[in-house]
Amino acid sequence: MSQATKTPQAAGGAKSGAQLKKGQKVTKKYTINASQPTNDRIFDPSAFTTFLQQRIKVDGRTGNLGETISVSNLGDGRIEVVAHQEFSGRYLKYLTKKFLKKQQLRDWLRVVSTSKGVYELRFFNVVGEGEEDDDE
Repeated sequence: MSQATKTPQAAGGAKSGAQLKKGQKVTKKYTINASQPTNDRIFDPSAFTTFLQQRIKVDGRTGNLGETISVSNLGDGRIEVVAHQEFSGRYLKYLTKKFLKKQQLRDWLRVVSTSKGVYELRFFNVVGEGEEDDDE
């Protein structure tokens, strides 16, 4: 019985180590590369930057970015999000999809993670439809 009680305490000890890491500043950097749709002039990166600044939630409230999260437009259709606290890349992908749906671009663009912390907006491949037209 004493061994069974030691196991949860050991897990609790590991949790406190993880909590120490949470207390430290965690910096995560995410990049959204929308250069391809920006060059085709169907995507406005400045509007997307303001959308993210208004919609990102910090502590359950929107518009509460402060100094913990910064959203910047790097030019060439690249947007950078730097978070000094816990922040999920999946949440960024969710907000990107929400913006595309709002702009009625979701039918043509998709969000792809090219590497860790880097998301890219790509056009859907419609090669299959072109091949059918060529065969006829």
